[in-house]
Amino acid sequence: MTELVMMQSKAEVSRERGIDRVLKLMAYLNESGRPVRVAELPKALGAPRSTIYELVRVLTESGILELSGDDNKVSFGKLIYLYGINYMRENDVIRRGSAEVDALSRLTGETSELCVLNRNRQAIVHTHPGSRPMRISSQAGGQIPLPWTASGRLMLAHMTPIEIEALVSPEDLTLPDKRVMPMADFVADCIGARGSTILATSGLINSFTQCLASPIFGVDGRVQATICLVLPMDITNEQRAELQQTLIASGRKLSMDV
Repeated sequence: MTELVMMQSKAEVSRERGIDRVLKLMAYLNESGRPVRVAELPKALGAPRSTIYELVRVLTESGILELSGDDNKVSFGKLIYLYGINYMRENDVIRRGSAEVDALSRLTGETSELCVLNRNRQAIVHTHPGSRPMRISSQAGGQIPLPWTASGRLMLAHMTPIEIEALVSPEDLTLPDKRVMPMADFVADCIGARGSTILATSGLINSFTQCLASPIFGVDGRVQATICLVLPMDITNEQRAELQQTLIASGRKLSMDV
């Protein structure tokens, strides 16, 4: 009986280790944002070459991954895309929020985004470019450190200081221009964002844009997502005030629809 239990335990450990490696592989591809040579995966994931090659083979045959080029670069496959479409269709916040982002951008002429919390990152799940001659860059699928954005503060507003400090990596406090934001300041910003209908940050990611974010509340009263406008720094106070009211209305509309 003891031997049987030990065999079952080893099988479970092996299975869990395999699942963990699949998850690490998927996360690595997602963070890379580009096709990756299969040969670099064993070192990147800290796993035996034979194991990684077998995982890639199985996932490629299933359509989850795809191989391309003479140097065997691996990327997400068509099945992942189909899974994503299904998620977009079934998730009420994402579906309604994406439509609202498109409408908001057409109405204001500004770049608009729908963002959610993905572990310790702000993920842009949908974006619509503005109509300005100089386009402000925004890419769906992008993941940004939480201290860099207004949305990050809103999405952590329900947490305690200890929970926020445990979630945010110290390296994420270093902004793109190498300034370091004190953890205490970021925690205070998150606590201060509780109950806010609009939040703004400027000059954190770059020197020429500012971000306005409005929370989308779930049925539990927590921020489930945010709808945002990415604006140039040189808009007038009157334009900014008008855009804030429009954005607040979008956030409230989506919160009621949840």
